[in-house]
Amino acid sequence: MPLSFLPRLMLNALTDLTPEMLQRRGITLLMMDFDNTIVPYTRNVPTPEMNAWLKAMQETDIQLCIVSNSKRQRVVAFSRQYGLDCITHSKKPFSRGICACLEKYQTTPDKAALVGDQIYTDVLGGNCAGLTSILVRAIDNHNIWLKLRHVAEQPFILIAKGMKRYER
Repeated sequence: MPLSFLPRLMLNALTDLTPEMLQRRGITLLMMDFDNTIVPYTRNVPTPEMNAWLKAMQETDIQLCIVSNSKRQRVVAFSRQYGLDCITHSKKPFSRGICACLEKYQTTPDKAALVGDQIYTDVLGGNCAGLTSILVRAIDNHNIWLKLRHVAEQPFILIAKGMKRYER
Protein backbone atom coordinates (compact mmCIF):
# COMPACT_ATOMS: atom_id res chain seq x y z
CA MET A 1 0.00 0.00 0.00
CA PRO A 2 1.16 3.55 -0.61
CA LEU A 3 2.67 5.58 2.19
CA SER A 4 0.02 8.10 3.27
CA PHE A 5 -0.39 10.25 6.36
CA LEU A 6 -3.93 11.30 5.38
CA PRO A 7 -6.86 9.68 7.18
CA ARG A 8 -9.78 8.42 5.10
CA LEU A 9 -12.17 9.82 7.71
CA MET A 10 -11.85 12.31 10.59
CA LEU A 11 -14.16 12.66 13.57
CA ASN A 12 -14.16 14.70 16.76
CA ALA A 13 -14.32 11.61 18.99
CA LEU A 14 -14.60 7.85 18.81
CA THR A 15 -18.14 8.18 20.14
CA ASP A 16 -19.09 10.05 16.93
CA LEU A 17 -18.40 6.92 14.89
CA THR A 18 -21.62 5.08 14.08
CA PRO A 19 -22.26 1.55 12.83
CA GLU A 20 -23.92 3.11 9.78
CA MET A 21 -20.74 5.01 8.86
CA LEU A 22 -18.80 1.76 9.00
CA GLN A 23 -21.42 -0.29 7.18
CA ARG A 24 -21.58 2.26 4.32
CA ARG A 25 -17.87 1.59 3.83
CA GLY A 26 -18.23 -2.20 4.06
CA ILE A 27 -16.39 -2.33 7.41
CA THR A 28 -17.04 -5.38 9.60
CA LEU A 29 -14.01 -5.09 11.91
CA LEU A 30 -13.07 -1.97 13.86
CA MET A 31 -9.59 -1.86 15.36
CA MET A 32 -9.32 0.79 18.04
CA ASP A 33 -6.30 2.48 19.54
CA PHE A 34 -6.51 2.67 23.34
CA ASP A 35 -4.67 5.61 24.90
CA ASN A 36 -6.20 8.99 24.07
CA THR A 37 -8.77 7.31 21.80
CA ILE A 38 -10.87 5.32 24.31
CA VAL A 39 -9.46 6.72 27.56
CA PRO A 40 -6.78 9.31 28.39
CA TYR A 41 -3.27 8.08 29.16
CA THR A 42 -3.87 9.03 32.76
CA ARG A 43 -7.10 7.06 33.35
CA ASN A 44 -8.40 3.51 33.01
CA VAL A 45 -12.11 4.29 33.22
CA PRO A 46 -14.06 5.51 30.20
CA THR A 47 -16.47 8.39 30.39
CA PRO A 48 -20.15 7.41 30.69
CA GLU A 49 -20.56 8.42 27.02
CA MET A 50 -17.67 6.17 25.94
CA ASN A 51 -18.98 3.31 28.07
CA ALA A 52 -22.42 3.64 26.44
CA TRP A 53 -20.82 3.80 22.97
CA LEU A 54 -18.80 0.63 23.62
CA LYS A 55 -21.91 -1.23 24.79
CA ALA A 56 -23.96 -0.01 21.82
CA MET A 57 -21.23 -1.00 19.33
CA GLN A 58 -20.95 -4.45 20.92
CA GLU A 59 -24.63 -4.98 20.13
CA THR A 60 -24.03 -4.47 16.39
CA ASP A 61 -22.50 -6.81 13.86
CA ILE A 62 -19.26 -4.76 13.86
CA GLN A 63 -16.45 -6.71 15.53
CA LEU A 64 -14.28 -4.66 17.91
CA CYS A 65 -10.66 -5.13 18.92
CA ILE A 66 -8.25 -2.83 20.73
CA VAL A 67 -4.93 -2.69 18.89
CA SER A 68 -2.45 -0.81 21.06
CA ASN A 69 1.26 -0.14 21.08
CA SER A 70 1.11 -0.14 24.87
CA LYS A 71 2.99 -2.77 26.82
CA ARG A 72 1.12 -1.97 30.02
CA GLN A 73 -1.20 -4.43 31.69
CA ARG A 74 -3.91 -1.75 31.93
CA VAL A 75 -4.96 -2.36 28.30
CA VAL A 76 -5.50 -6.08 28.93
CA ALA A 77 -7.33 -5.39 32.21
CA PHE A 78 -9.57 -2.81 30.53
CA SER A 79 -10.31 -5.18 27.64
CA ARG A 80 -11.34 -7.96 30.03
CA GLN A 81 -13.50 -5.65 32.10
CA TYR A 82 -15.35 -4.29 29.06
CA GLY A 83 -15.58 -7.55 27.09
CA LEU A 84 -13.22 -6.56 24.28
CA ASP A 85 -10.43 -8.41 22.55
CA CYS A 86 -7.05 -6.71 22.46
CA ILE A 87 -3.67 -6.94 20.85
CA THR A 88 -0.88 -5.14 22.70
CA HIS A 89 2.71 -4.43 21.64
CA SER A 90 1.28 -3.94 18.15
CA LYS A 91 4.17 -1.77 16.92
CA LYS A 92 2.02 0.55 14.81
CA PRO A 93 2.67 1.90 12.20
CA PHE A 94 4.25 -1.45 11.35
CA SER A 95 1.80 -4.17 10.44
CA ARG A 96 2.49 -6.82 13.12
CA GLY A 97 -0.49 -6.09 15.37
CA ILE A 98 -2.77 -5.11 12.52
CA CYS A 99 -2.06 -8.35 10.65
CA ALA A 100 -2.53 -10.35 13.86
CA CYS A 101 -5.95 -8.76 14.29
CA LEU A 102 -6.95 -9.43 10.67
CA GLU A 103 -5.88 -13.04 11.08
CA LYS A 104 -7.69 -13.42 14.42
CA TYR A 105 -10.94 -12.23 12.85
CA GLN A 106 -10.26 -13.86 9.47
CA THR A 107 -10.95 -10.56 7.75
CA THR A 108 -9.40 -8.80 4.78
CA PRO A 109 -8.05 -5.23 4.97
CA ASP A 110 -10.85 -3.84 2.80
CA LYS A 111 -13.38 -4.84 5.47
CA ALA A 112 -11.44 -3.37 8.39
CA ALA A 113 -10.82 0.08 9.83
CA LEU A 114 -8.33 1.41 12.35
CA VAL A 115 -9.35 4.37 14.49
CA GLY A 116 -6.93 6.32 16.62
CA ASP A 117 -5.68 9.73 17.66
CA GLN A 118 -2.24 9.70 16.01
CA ILE A 119 -1.34 10.20 12.38
CA TYR A 120 2.18 8.76 12.63
CA THR A 121 1.05 5.48 14.18
CA ASP A 122 -2.67 4.84 13.70
CA VAL A 123 -3.37 6.54 10.37
CA LEU A 124 -0.08 5.57 8.76
CA GLY A 125 -0.36 1.99 10.05
CA GLY A 126 -3.92 1.64 8.85
CA ASN A 127 -3.15 3.11 5.43
CA CYS A 128 -0.05 0.97 4.88
CA ALA A 129 -2.05 -2.16 5.78
CA GLY A 130 -4.83 -1.23 3.34
CA LEU A 131 -7.43 -0.47 6.03
CA THR A 132 -9.78 2.47 6.28
CA SER A 133 -7.95 4.88 8.58
CA ILE A 134 -10.02 7.03 10.93
CA LEU A 135 -8.51 9.90 12.90
CA VAL A 136 -10.17 11.20 16.05
CA ARG A 137 -9.08 14.08 18.23
CA ALA A 138 -6.89 13.06 21.16
CA ILE A 139 -8.85 13.00 24.40
CA ASP A 140 -6.13 14.83 26.35
CA ASN A 141 -2.73 16.04 25.15
CA HIS A 142 -1.59 16.32 28.75
CA ASN A 143 2.15 16.79 28.26
CA ILE A 144 4.50 18.76 26.03
CA TRP A 145 5.42 15.75 23.88
CA LEU A 146 1.80 15.04 22.97
CA LYS A 147 1.24 18.73 22.24
CA LEU A 148 4.31 18.87 19.99
CA ARG A 149 3.21 15.72 18.17
CA HIS A 150 -0.16 17.32 17.56
CA VAL A 151 1.51 20.42 16.07
CA ALA A 152 3.55 18.19 13.73
CA GLU A 153 0.33 16.47 12.58
CA GLN A 154 -1.47 19.72 11.71
CA PRO A 155 -0.41 19.93 8.03
CA PHE A 156 -1.91 16.49 7.35
CA ILE A 157 -5.07 17.34 9.28
CA LEU A 158 -5.52 20.54 7.27
CA ILE A 159 -5.01 18.71 3.97
CA ALA A 160 -7.52 16.02 4.96
CA LYS A 161 -10.04 18.70 6.00
CA GLY A 162 -9.58 20.33 2.60
CA MET A 163 -10.38 16.99 1.00
CA LYS A 164 -13.70 16.92 2.93
CA ARG A 165 -12.77 13.89 5.03
CA TYR A 166 -14.18 15.43 8.18
CA GLU A 167 -17.55 14.12 9.32
CA ARG A 168 -19.74 15.49 12.08
